[in-house]
Amino acid sequence: MQSLYGAIANTNKKEIMVSVDAVYQKVLAIANKEQRGYITPQEFNLFADHAQKDIFRQYFYDLDRIERRTDSDIVELLEQKISIFQTAPIQVNHGYILPENTHQIDDVSVSYSGSGGAISPVQRVNRKDVQGIQSGPLLRAHFTTCYYTYGNQVYFVLPPNNPTPTLYLNLIRKPVSPNWTYVISGESAMFDDLVPGFQNFELHDSEETLLVIKILQLAGINIKDPALVQIASQEEIKKIQQEKQ
Repeated sequence: MQSLYGAIANTNKKEIMVSVDAVYQKVLAIANKEQRGYITPQEFNLFADHAQKDIFRQYFYDLDRIERRTDSDIVELLEQKISIFQTAPIQVNHGYILPENTHQIDDVSVSYSGSGGAISPVQRVNRKDVQGIQSGPLLRAHFTTCYYTYGNQVYFVLPPNNPTPTLYLNLIRKPVSPNWTYVISGESAMFDDLVPGFQNFELHDSEETLLVIKILQLAGINIKDPALVQIASQEEIKKIQQEKQ
């Protein structure tokens, strides 16, 4: 059983991660070239986390917007980027508590005993509709579809008089915060990926330039330097225009 994202998710994720050190060095090089000052590792890690989350959230907004235009190439690219964050299918029960790092449910499926292993998708309903499905005598007597609803827990509305179901859940998790780790050599911070807590970005490697741009924007805001923000914003506009060509 695999969702559309899952079919793409079996690539080597280490190969498509963006190097946190490569991004930091580019950010420093641009900031120093413009004589905008030094960005500390602590500041960089905060900006990097914010930038990664911003790009990650934008995937879902773009996917929803572009799917309406049926632009298959862009949809496929966005699905590939999102697939990095799909978890392996897990078997769950009614009232399953979602992990704290859950961004959203990708899909839910069900298999009934005696069905020969056949797996069917489960439809999501709004919480306000659950009571109507469960209490309406006509609907309850005849519905044959399994439904689910969720907040921080997943609840299922099962067809009556059916064999015990096995329920599966695919989740899209949030990205792990990037962390540029270092040791002090003299008075300088030297990159060291063997320090506990090291973490590259988890985004697709095509996002490296956008990460640099967004981190520079955040750095410019932090040091109240509108010129640096403007430089980064111009680069972002240029990148967007290139992608549309």
